[in-house]
Amino acid sequence: MKTKFKKISDSRVEITVTLEAKDLKEAEEKALKKLAQEVRVEGFRKGKAPADVAKKFIPENDLNAETIDIAIRSSVVPAFREHEKMPLVAPNINVTKYVPGESAEYTAVADIVPEVKLGDYKNLKVKKEKVAVKEEQITEILNNLANSFAEKKAIKRAAKLTDEVVIDFVGKKDGEPFNGGSAKDYKLTLGSKAFIPGFEEGIVGHEPGDKFDLNLTFPKDYGVKDLAGAKVVFETLLKQVNEVKKPAFDDELAKKCGPFKTIKELKDDIKKNLELQDEHRLEEKLKDDLIAELVKVSKIPAPDILIEDQLKIIKDDISRNAASRGIASLEEFVKMSGETMENWEKEARKVAETRVKASLALQELSLKEKITVKDEDVAAKLAELKDVYKNSPEAVKSLKDPNVKMDIKNRMIIEKTLDYLVKVNK
Repeated sequence: MKTKFKKISDSRVEITVTLEAKDLKEAEEKALKKLAQEVRVEGFRKGKAPADVAKKFIPENDLNAETIDIAIRSSVVPAFREHEKMPLVAPNINVTKYVPGESAEYTAVADIVPEVKLGDYKNLKVKKEKVAVKEEQITEILNNLANSFAEKKAIKRAAKLTDEVVIDFVGKKDGEPFNGGSAKDYKLTLGSKAFIPGFEEGIVGHEPGDKFDLNLTFPKDYGVKDLAGAKVVFETLLKQVNEVKKPAFDDELAKKCGPFKTIKELKDDIKKNLELQDEHRLEEKLKDDLIAELVKVSKIPAPDILIEDQLKIIKDDISRNAASRGIASLEEFVKMSGETMENWEKEARKVAETRVKASLALQELSLKEKITVKDEDVAAKLAELKDVYKNSPEAVKSLKDPNVKMDIKNRMIIEKTLDYLVKVNK
């Protein structure tokens, strides 16, 4: 066997393989043995006739087709290994020459695991942000706690800020209701800023039973493009006004919230929990920033096939999330966001490419630094997952799948590689 290598792009190659008479003879022997199993020869049980006898009863075209197929399958992987390349999927084969018993030639084109050239990963220009809990964050949580113990009383007077109101409303744009703009018996605390500017303020001064229109304009930077900057009307019915009496931020409130004797103890506990949450959030952000910077300083080709696979994952994830919210399809979800499918897919493809490059960079780094995990660590992780999913027999069964085990091991290696990246860039 002889091979000739051609680079089509950074992530795609073509290998021309020439097979000689010796290669074809070995393949024909295997083909004959296989086909003989299905041949009926008088005087022999099915599949028991000697190969040289069975050959007389096998159509020549069938033998030749099976021979070249076996010859290709047995030579294509060694051909790629000879040039130190690894196909991502089965190569596209094109037979260019085949003279039975003498020679054959074919080309194998495949996307390969690309050559990744890492930049200086020990001196990435990324620093971890410092944890800084603000007083208003603590106050916000105290407010939420106080609200949970608040006393509410329906009253017959005009609504004012801090009241809770019960409303029906229908939002219309150009005279037509828009998605997500209507609700019945909706409870809203006035002054919470849960709605667009002007909505809550527009309810102030109205009494139970009042019907009125709120003529408003969505912010220009609103998340749904179809509504950003749009003029709308909310047809509103105020059904009930509840006066809310919140407890004071004092020791009594602290005692209601847990094993605290004073409001200071409660505030200190809130601050500690916020700091822990912030620490975790900033640690994850640091990892994301380090990966982004590593990709930026490295040379990482992204094969189309991997981008397409990642794009499919993105689409599937969003489709599932949309379905859980009652949205029938990805197309409907995109339309509701005011985006065209073409533009959305263009941006999603960029995200997919970034993910592929990040994955390849971490994979290369783990190989370069010889980062791996012990079998006993993988076993411990599997035992942990079995306990988590003990009420789901199907999930527990899937953990026995060798591919699932390998996927878990690879994820553990990636996590360990990320920890290494953080450590060397402190």
